[in-house]
Amino acid sequence: MSTSTANNTQAPHKAGAAIADKTVRHHQQLKLTIFAATGGVGRQLLEQAVAAGHDVTAVARNPGKLTRHVPTVTADLATTNPAALEPAVAGADAVLSGLGPHSNAAAGIAAPGTRSIVAAMQATGVKRIVVVSAAPVGTVTSSANPHPPKHDPGDGFLTRYLLSRIAQTAFGKVYDDLAAMEAILRDSRLDWTAIRPPRLTDKPLSGSYRTALGQNLRGGLFVPRADVAHLMLKVLEQPHTIGHTIGIAT
Repeated sequence: MSTSTANNTQAPHKAGAAIADKTVRHHQQLKLTIFAATGGVGRQLLEQAVAAGHDVTAVARNPGKLTRHVPTVTADLATTNPAALEPAVAGADAVLSGLGPHSNAAAGIAAPGTRSIVAAMQATGVKRIVVVSAAPVGTVTSSANPHPPKHDPGDGFLTRYLLSRIAQTAFGKVYDDLAAMEAILRDSRLDWTAIRPPRLTDKPLSGSYRTALGQNLRGGLFVPRADVAHLMLKVLEQPHTIGHTIGIAT
């Protein structure tokens, strides 16, 4: 079912077209914890959350790379004990994670890192988490999805029979890592949402993009990291997205 960040229409829809300044405005200030806050999506989350007036705690391996002066917890999610993350998430209204590998060589961070985040959230009673995954993950085998479909229902002919094969060859270990991450969330009993973008770009925030609940977008090959962050903040006030993946594309 296709949806949008602005409403629940059935057809694919441009989201945020009526937003004057493109900033996600919530009804109240939220206490947010952002993991991987110095990464591509994480930096955008940090900038947009602070601009919206939220109370933000950033978690990063190298806090010196943070673009905003906010309360910070230093942690390497590849090795951190979950208990060390509890002060970062305690009392948060929601957790946002930009954690994810950028290549096959870096794969193996998303699942264990998310497992530590989930354990810290469970220990402190925090329920809401939004993460960034990837568009091809719906067709990857995992413990939560042992018999995935051969093709994502939202993909067009070109993606199904050419682009997905190229992507799997180039980033197969990345998608395995992200699929394992999603499986951890599905088993966590937390209020999770996973955003599945296609190829990420560094174009500026548009606030106008297509979304689809539970599937990819036909012809959706690219999306700015800034728009992914925009959607991650937006879904915090969309309870119907809990327990779902969301496709996003320009």
